[in-house]
Amino acid sequence: MRRLFLLWAIPCILLTCASGEIPNDKPVTNNAPKEKENLDVFHRWIRWNNPGSLLMNHLISEADNYYKLRDEQISNLQTRQDWERRQAEVKKKLNDIVGPFPEKTPLNAKITGTLKKEGYRVEKIIYEAMPGYYVTGCLFIPDNIKGKAPAILNVIGHSQAAFRAELYQTIILNLAKKGMIVFAIDPPGQGERIQYFDPKINSSSIGYSVIEHCYFGNQCFLSGSSCAKYFIWEGIRAIDYLLSRKEVDAFRIGVTGLSGGGTITSYISAFDDRVGVSVPCSWATACKRQLETKGAQDAETEFYRGLAEGITFEDLIEVRAPKPTLMTFTSRDQYLSLQGAREALWEAQKAYRVFGKEENIELVEDDYIHWLTPKLRLAIYRFFMHHFQLSGDPAEEDVKLLSNEELQVSETGQISTSLNSKMIFDANRDETAKLLHNLEESRKNINHHLNTVLPKAKFISGYKAPSGEVIEPFINGRYQRDGYVVEKYAVRGEGYYAIPMLLFVPDNCTEKRPAVIYLHTKGKAVDAQPGGEIEKLVKKGYVVVAADVLGIGEIKDNSARGLATGYTGVLIGRSIPGIQAGDIVNVVNYLKSRPEVDADKIGAVGIGNISVSLLHAVAFDPSIKNVTLIDMPISYRLMVMNRFYKLGLPQHEGHLHEVDFTWGIAGVLTGYDLPDLLACIAPRKVTLVGLKDQMLEPVGEEVLKTDTRFPSGVYSSKNASGNFRIRDSYESLVPIIDWSFE
Repeated sequence: MRRLFLLWAIPCILLTCASGEIPNDKPVTNNAPKEKENLDVFHRWIRWNNPGSLLMNHLISEADNYYKLRDEQISNLQTRQDWERRQAEVKKKLNDIVGPFPEKTPLNAKITGTLKKEGYRVEKIIYEAMPGYYVTGCLFIPDNIKGKAPAILNVIGHSQAAFRAELYQTIILNLAKKGMIVFAIDPPGQGERIQYFDPKINSSSIGYSVIEHCYFGNQCFLSGSSCAKYFIWEGIRAIDYLLSRKEVDAFRIGVTGLSGGGTITSYISAFDDRVGVSVPCSWATACKRQLETKGAQDAETEFYRGLAEGITFEDLIEVRAPKPTLMTFTSRDQYLSLQGAREALWEAQKAYRVFGKEENIELVEDDYIHWLTPKLRLAIYRFFMHHFQLSGDPAEEDVKLLSNEELQVSETGQISTSLNSKMIFDANRDETAKLLHNLEESRKNINHHLNTVLPKAKFISGYKAPSGEVIEPFINGRYQRDGYVVEKYAVRGEGYYAIPMLLFVPDNCTEKRPAVIYLHTKGKAVDAQPGGEIEKLVKKGYVVVAADVLGIGEIKDNSARGLATGYTGVLIGRSIPGIQAGDIVNVVNYLKSRPEVDADKIGAVGIGNISVSLLHAVAFDPSIKNVTLIDMPISYRLMVMNRFYKLGLPQHEGHLHEVDFTWGIAGVLTGYDLPDLLACIAPRKVTLVGLKDQMLEPVGEEVLKTDTRFPSGVYSSKNASGNFRIRDSYESLVPIIDWSFE
């Protein structure tokens, strides 16, 4: 190496001397214009030139591993016996993932009114899917039924008016005029079943139907289930009601719905063997092309750990084989993947072919946006009529629509005010209460509980421990400031992405210093400006690294809907906090390799929701010796046991247009909560500042007492009560960090 250096250096010196530029000791005047600091690490990079897609691409890469495994399994299915064996396996997995369902209790169905129209009548129905849990719907019954007629459950799509909307009425009335009974029900959050109805505004206090679905869906995910369970159960009980009617032919039952209703159609059809004919239209659930093009959709379309268990949309079709199934799709759908629909068809055809019924599976397409066009509606009528053995013309007729007032089922138009109905929140809260009871019982045996919490937390959060090897960083710039230097680095994460960091090192570091990892929910640059909190720490002699772990700051996702990343994590059994915890440990490992850093004196600061990820990292990695958590939600318990929460919601007034789950950990309350991780850190020093409740308000005294009782007790049992501090606020981090390293 020395020879190589001399070979390079000597010609350079000769060239310098030849040009008359003799090196001297005179200072060089810098006449360059003053440069504005750019703290983006990926500035003008090629490899990671779209950092806003790194999180989504990483999750898709993780999902691909499950798809490849499933593809191998499907490729080995050759005979009818092979497919029947897989159908049995899929049914068991579906019930394990979604269930257990409630027991079937009396429906207590009531007819609240009847309308007589030309060629049909409408009966307004309310039934109890579970005790005190009411579902509204209308039964459309054709005139002149001879014997028993086929019946179709219509589970609608994401229309706030539900089946009262013009498109759905057109389909329902045409099916009725062609001889089919149609039971159209209000899904949760739609029609007369708004889950968060506010009489003052005569609407939802949360937002339109999709937002409600994701809002209570997040609560269900935290409890280790999918709100899809309740959509499916309502459909199963609706079929129970249909079969109680003397006019209904039990051997000719169908289900259909559009968009989210298409997904629920596929779910009900897969779970309930009584469904003979299934027509899911523009479905929105987990298939490979959906995730990599339009992204994961609303909460009810995602199963908790569904993809991790090898379940995709194709399975929902194939588990029904050889029963008739029609899929409809538009080519320019804004939300869903036509390619995914085609590939689902091609795979399902293999199963239907083995059963000798390839003609029972169809896909009909039309060129339009997300909708049911006349061509697709005609296909729906034709398919039902053919498989229900109904004669007549399938062509669509002009129909006279009914008003919302005519189709009102409950007395006030909302089950919350008419019947004081239970909602999905109530059902999930009751289930979660059992989980919380189990946690409390486990905490009574402190040592056993702490020994089991960490492995549970690692699995549930989807944490992957870094290898521990030193990862060479990549530098992309440096700024000299007053008394310290700021260096821009990137270090590889667990996948094909890099973690951008700002390293702050005091000038003249002649001995090893304590180091602080600084994480802010809004990104590494927030407190990195001259005069900020980071500078104060550096000028006290600390080495500080401010990092943007995957999903925040410079690498915050901007490639998909806000919910897509969190819900993709739900499908594959990984949470964003769990992934971020791994990134934090990678940053710790990098710090250990720095010559200026005392590897035995590394602490961390987290501000905002990122504190949840940091808490996991500290619990999992004992080399983080102390931690300061600022504005952290105190527990996930509060998010589930209270009807309203604000975590993950846009901070603006009025109705919401998006809900995300980047802060959540699906299934967390089945094994632990944040107070359990705090207990696992004992006796290391912890400072909690400005703890927040579910509304992101300062926690009340009673909540604080409840959720810190266990970690406080653990610290006390280890004679380290003084190492567990709680503060309302702070003026400067310096004294807190100084205490942490004492």
